[in-house]
Amino acid sequence: MKQINKSRSRAKSSTHKAGFDPTLPNRNFHSSPSFQGLRPSSVAASSAKKRNGSKDTLHEMLLRKTLWNAGFRYRKNVSSLPGKPDLVFLRQKVVVFCDGDFWHGRDWKELRVKLRGGHNAEYWISKVEGNRKRDLVNKARLESAGWAVLRFWETDIKASPSSIVETIRVALEGRTLSSG
Repeated sequence: MKQINKSRSRAKSSTHKAGFDPTLPNRNFHSSPSFQGLRPSSVAASSAKKRNGSKDTLHEMLLRKTLWNAGFRYRKNVSSLPGKPDLVFLRQKVVVFCDGDFWHGRDWKELRVKLRGGHNAEYWISKVEGNRKRDLVNKARLESAGWAVLRFWETDIKASPSSIVETIRVALEGRTLSSG
C-alpha cells in the first residue's frame, strides 16, 4: 500500500512540474475504432502495422540526435501532458510532436482517397480521422495551458533535420526572451 501512495505522489509532482492542469478532463478521451469483424489484408501488412510504435520512431530519434548534437536538452514522452509530446522543453514551455505521415494524415484528402480503395477502409479512415481530431484537441489544451506546440511531419524531419532544429531553436529563443 505504501508503494502505491509513493508512485501516486511522484505522478502528481511530475504533473505539477510539467505545468499540466489537473482540472482539465482526462486526456484519454479517444477510443480507437473497433477491429471486430475485420481481418488483416495480409500477414505482411498485419505484421508491419504491429511493429509501428508510438515512441522512438526513426524520424523522432533522428530529430533527437540532431537536437542533442546541437546542444539542446529536453524531456521525452512526458505522459503528464496532453498528447504525450515526443519532446518537451520545460523551461520554455515548448512541446514538439514528430507526426508519422500515415498515422496523422499528411495530405489527408489524397490519403483518404487511397484508403477508401483499400482493405478495411472504414476502419483506417476512422482511425486516422480520430488521430487528427485528437491532435487538434491536445494542441488546444496545451496552448490554453501556456505551451507552444510545434508539429513536424516524418518526411520533413527525414529530409532536413537541421532545418527542423533551426525552427525549434527560433521558437525556444522567442519563449526564453518573452518569459525572462
